[in-house]
Amino acid sequence: MNNLRYNEWEHLETTYRGVKLMKKKLNGLLLLLTSIVIVGCANVEGATTSDQEADPKVETTESKEEASPEVPDQPEAEEAVVDEASTETSNEGFPGFELIEVDGGDLSGVRQANVVVDIGFGDREYWAFTNEYGQLVRVIADEIILQDDRSEPVTSSGRYYSDEAKVPGVESAVLDEGHIIADSLGGVSNAYNITPQDSTLNRHGDQAYMEKNIRDAGGATNFEAVITYPNTKTQIPSSYQYTYTLKGNVIVDTFDNVNPDDVNESLGLTESTPSSSESSNTNSNTEHDLSSIDTNGNGLVTIKEAKAAGFTMPITSDHWLYAHMRDNDGDGMVGE
Repeated sequence: MNNLRYNEWEHLETTYRGVKLMKKKLNGLLLLLTSIVIVGCANVEGATTSDQEADPKVETTESKEEASPEVPDQPEAEEAVVDEASTETSNEGFPGFELIEVDGGDLSGVRQANVVVDIGFGDREYWAFTNEYGQLVRVIADEIILQDDRSEPVTSSGRYYSDEAKVPGVESAVLDEGHIIADSLGGVSNAYNITPQDSTLNRHGDQAYMEKNIRDAGGATNFEAVITYPNTKTQIPSSYQYTYTLKGNVIVDTFDNVNPDDVNESLGLTESTPSSSESSNTNSNTEHDLSSIDTNGNGLVTIKEAKAAGFTMPITSDHWLYAHMRDNDGDGMVGE
């Protein structure tokens, strides 16, 4: 009986030990499986985290690549400003024309082609342009400043220089050395301000009338003269057009380079009148007293004396005072 119980107890103990061993093996297996699962999850999470961390880097690179074209835009804008400034600087000059200096009293009569010359006396800026044939075709000035014989070196005849440039054509008996901008308006006497002009037109016609209007107004602004020629070989213009502003009014004077008296006669607009010399002599002897004008009493009236007495220059040959003044160049005008 005791042996039976002992044997049963030993069997139970063996069974218990087997179950316990099996339980340990199961626990080890479960632990291994758990470890595998944990490691796998960690790898998945690590991969996910890595992917998430990688994505912003890609986005950042893409953003930089998208933004990179904007970086050179700034230099391009700066270059555009520089180019524009260069264009403005060129426009302030005279593109297509070479700027040269010519003495105001140069009498040579020769002009260079495609050049621009300042023909204003002193500090005045009057710009004259020639074409490819050396013809004087345009003169411009922002402001016409009248001659000032009180502060400027002016001869007794009211001129800056004693003579004018000998442009081909002025040797004609009926053509004057005509200023585009007269001495009285501040112009010099070289070939870039002189054209062969009909004598009557220059002294008594539209040219003289235009100059008088500017003098009477005390100057002009936005002045432009356009000179036209019949062909490319001559230096004798066929016509002139002057545009200028007087006291806010834009004036346009256009006229041909011809004798206006001949034109008027052909149109039946002339009448028989006493000659200029007869009229001057008669008036001077019978109607006018020089004592208030000829201040030094020498019988000769100077330009300064005439201006001081209120007379406007020039004094032409048909004026009574002309007979008492000195016309050094014999062009029928004093103080033009």
